[in-house]
Amino acid sequence: MSDFKFILHPDFKLNGLTFSSTEELLHFADDLQNQGEAYEYSVGSFLEQWVDFEPWIEVSTSGSTGIPKRIKLEKSRMINSAEATGAYFKLGPGTTALLCLSADFIAGKMMLVRAMVLGWDLHVVAPEKDALTQYDNAYDFVAMVPYQLDYSIDALSKVRKLIVGGSPVSQQLLDKIQDAQTEIFATYGMTETITHVAVRRLNGFARSDIYTALPGVQFEADDEGQLIIHAPKISEEVIRTNDQVDLVSPTSFKWLGRTDSVINSGGVKIYPEWVEQKLSRFLNNRLIVTSEPDAALGERLILVIESQSTELPGLEEALNSLGKFERPKKIYTLSHFPMTPTDKIRRSDIRQLIHHYGLR
Repeated sequence: MSDFKFILHPDFKLNGLTFSSTEELLHFADDLQNQGEAYEYSVGSFLEQWVDFEPWIEVSTSGSTGIPKRIKLEKSRMINSAEATGAYFKLGPGTTALLCLSADFIAGKMMLVRAMVLGWDLHVVAPEKDALTQYDNAYDFVAMVPYQLDYSIDALSKVRKLIVGGSPVSQQLLDKIQDAQTEIFATYGMTETITHVAVRRLNGFARSDIYTALPGVQFEADDEGQLIIHAPKISEEVIRTNDQVDLVSPTSFKWLGRTDSVINSGGVKIYPEWVEQKLSRFLNNRLIVTSEPDAALGERLILVIESQSTELPGLEEALNSLGKFERPKKIYTLSHFPMTPTDKIRRSDIRQLIHHYGLR
């Protein structure tokens, strides 16, 4: 594989600074690593990796469904991903964008790549929950995780288009964003797909449960209903996922849940993610729906709620919103949910705690 030579877009700006060459950008990256705060060090470290001659970078997966692993991504394919995002959202040179995610992970790295490739004016801030509210700037494009979006409701007028990913958006948060003029999209993807390969609108008249592919991406489902991704510009190999979907067309699907989380209780298949979505309309707490062994049913549905108290306002109303087979047979509380560095719930860790220690 040949050395990587990157040509910086002439319109690219980073916190108001312009760069006449990659060498100048490299000096700036050195300054961030030597003098910057922790989040700036991460930005500088990635910029340094990006402009070196290696044709790939090494990144870490999130670890939400297993042990985090290191994988190599080709820089040329990361550029293809950036161009697909720009084309889908119509974000060309001069786009004002906010990076409020950690550059340690793929979502933050790709915001930097998009800016350098497409010629964006990128504002980089600490990856805090209230990042949007701290500044008066207006932005064409912002990427967030759900808890940041929740803290940004009153500041959404600053943003034209916003993508949210990393974990599901609760029903309560969905309700909060419906009147926002900002176009807000959920993303579907993973580190292996170099962030998102599909998006769906979350608010307004265009709101949809259907994910639509980015340019150059197509889908199929295998015999078990698991999504298969064809994205030749992003991955040389076909990507087989662990996600159950209803395939609508070769470029669209409805996400049902993860295969390894589907609960078969007495012969009835239950998708916990859909039950969680219903419950989240009434409960502010973090929660997961999972299962434990049952002699009669094989496995029974259980609900685990993050709470330091057994008093849970809204719980009865939440349970009454569920169908017959969706109601949990047991409810557990856990004072603190184990989380990944990207703020995803470690579901497997919670199941182990329940099964091994019999939490109540």
